[in-house]
Amino acid sequence: MARLKIINNFDSSFFLDPEARQQLFSLLTSENFLNQVARQVPCQEVEFTELLFQPVPYTTSTPKGMPVEYEQYHTSDEYVIINVPPNFMFQAKIFKPSRLCAIYRQLL
Repeated sequence: MARLKIINNFDSSFFLDPEARQQLFSLLTSENFLNQVARQVPCQEVEFTELLFQPVPYTTSTPKGMPVEYEQYHTSDEYVIINVPPNFMFQAKIFKPSRLCAIYRQLL
């Protein structure tokens, strides 16, 4: 029988190499991708806030699966949080962390 591992503390901090960050931001702000995000929301236009975070395990202190300081964006109708597509992570040569989320602001 498998046992559950309870995680009390999870370090969600990360560092992106400036070149990898620039490549990732370029992909996340491409017109085609912005239009794709806007269609999914749905709204007419979105902008990337340049805020990224690493998802964290669900706990009593992080019930949304994100660092507490980003929960304000989860509860706001003005913002949308997406998983960064794995192919974007690969193209930007970001392997650690293995997953990131990006925050977009709905404009119209």
